[in-house]
Amino acid sequence: MGVSEVNNRAAAAWQSQGTPPSQGERDVSQDIWEMMKEAREKADATREKFQSLKTKPRYGDAPLEAYARLARAKRPSEVNAAAGYARRQIARLKAAKRTDPDNAKRIQAAINQLQKAVNRAGKKNRELEREKMDKARQEKLAQEKKSREAQRQRMELRRKQAARMIRESGYIREAEIDNRMQAQLSATRMELQKQAQDLTASLQPSAEAVARQYAAGGAPAAAGEVPVGEIDLQA
Repeated sequence: MGVSEVNNRAAAAWQSQGTPPSQGERDVSQDIWEMMKEAREKADATREKFQSLKTKPRYGDAPLEAYARLARAKRPSEVNAAAGYARRQIARLKAAKRTDPDNAKRIQAAINQLQKAVNRAGKKNRELEREKMDKARQEKLAQEKKSREAQRQRMELRRKQAARMIRESGYIREAEIDNRMQAQLSATRMELQKQAQDLTASLQPSAEAVARQYAAGGAPAAAGEVPVGEIDLQA
């Protein structure tokens, strides 16, 4: 039963009776109010206990692991395995997004990072293929005793590999920064939501207040309402 329904029923009871409650009724109402207060305190304590024990999901770990696997990959088969892991995590997070709407934005950010990992895996496969061709060309030049050309080809290959590794470490750094930023945004959203709920609760009369008011001697008459048994002589 909602608070508004409790208020409406209590007010209707008072108005239909037309007389303040007796001492016995007040004692019963006081006991009810104490029971309601105790039950709510126990429910709040139980809820806080379970929330503290509940493990918070770490949605940002999946992109970090996907980029770590991508950075360790040395062969196309390993790159494809890293991309497969990212695709599986995308499917898992899409399902989690439907069951955890409170963290929908954070989950979507992790999905976006994983989609980037899949695209970057395809780019790395193309780069590995080009590096393989460059290495074969360098070995052919060495066999033809073109040492200067072979050395230049070898240096160019190492430069490309170093640039790729720097870029891949940047991917991991990007995912770490995004994960921290999403965690801060999620905490801010939860705090604002809690403040809004507390404000709404403070503006609405509680069931305890209704019981306390009933125990004190009845509800005040509504604005403009003439109490039963009185006559309004004002013109």
